[in-house]
Amino acid sequence: MLRPAAVRFGRLRWRDRGGAQITAAASGCRKRRAAYGGEPGASPRPAGGHTVPAVRFGSPHHHFEVTDSTNLRAKELAAGGAPSGTVVTAGAQTAGRGRGDRAWTAPAGAALLYSAILRPLDLGHLLLPLSVPVAVCEACEDAAPVRCAIKWPNDIWLGERKLSGILIEARPPEWAVIGVGINLAIGPDDFPADLRWPATSLGHGVTPQRMRAALDAALGRWAAADPELVRERFAARDALRGRRLSWEGGSGEGARTGTGAGIDERGNLLVRGPGGELTALGSGEVRLTPG
Repeated sequence: MLRPAAVRFGRLRWRDRGGAQITAAASGCRKRRAAYGGEPGASPRPAGGHTVPAVRFGSPHHHFEVTDSTNLRAKELAAGGAPSGTVVTAGAQTAGRGRGDRAWTAPAGAALLYSAILRPLDLGHLLLPLSVPVAVCEACEDAAPVRCAIKWPNDIWLGERKLSGILIEARPPEWAVIGVGINLAIGPDDFPADLRWPATSLGHGVTPQRMRAALDAALGRWAAADPELVRERFAARDALRGRRLSWEGGSGEGARTGTGAGIDERGNLLVRGPGGELTALGSGEVRLTPG
């Protein structure tokens, strides 16, 4: 039975050739600057000290009018040896999943339902749970005149409403499946009534085809970008920094509160408690609180 590691939050782990365990935290609109010492639109620097082959996402491309889950289809393809860069999309899903096994639903044709295969994984992909949200933000901004932010660990916000969710599932060091759902044209009355956070759509007439092309390109730029640059760009889009938060899970028991204080070098969320203590969260359910 296929049992990949779900990287919804927490840590992505595998072992290097010497047997040492490698760990990364996991958690997904201004015009980009002339970035990385190059011209606008230039690719981010590759991960320092590691030779990570560039990946062109979107070829081959498998599309389903209806499927249970694009991540499930992509995991089957990855287990069968499908190449890096393979993308699976669907017009509609019957068993789409978000973080914590929550359902991800969308009317047919009103969202981009997307999963991509990345293989093999090495040290250059340790911050994949941070680089993918950055890529999704850039893709949305390339497709429409919007400004996006990241709500740690893997939600993309537009105007403090959820625009997109990310679910990375991996079998390190063999492969990772990068699952992304982006609301494109879902009306306010078409979202489920029991959402934990208000949702929104990208709008501006963006089609799933246009959104897919933008996301293919952005993932190609960011999948193995320089870790320092990934942390910098994630931090610049951090929707929780300076905000009052409560969280459950991780170490300790019960709900706790504090103020978002950015991310550390591993991508953990930093929260400063009422007494000034600093807590690094690698997992847990985080919410904004009044005040």
